[in-house]
Amino acid sequence: MLILQRKNNQSLTIGDNINVTILEIGNDWVKLAIDAPKEISILRTELLEAASANQEAASSHPNEGSISQIRNLMNQSKNSENT
Repeated sequence: MLILQRKNNQSLTIGDNINVTILEIGNDWVKLAIDAPKEISILRTELLEAASANQEAASSHPNEGSISQIRNLMNQSKNSENT
């Protein structure tokens, strides 16, 4: 792991085509600007972790709460009300 110290408005370059600029620094946060090609995915780690947890939960209960099941139940309910 490389650890760098940067100040406001200073940048660093990753490879040939990714540029990270420090825009603002607060007490317990930093605002970054990341300039990268569209094909490079940039995601916050907590979102990746949440997505992984959701996938684990879905795979451990593959039939519970699926959208198609909910639609089927709603259609069945509507049909029983109409008859």
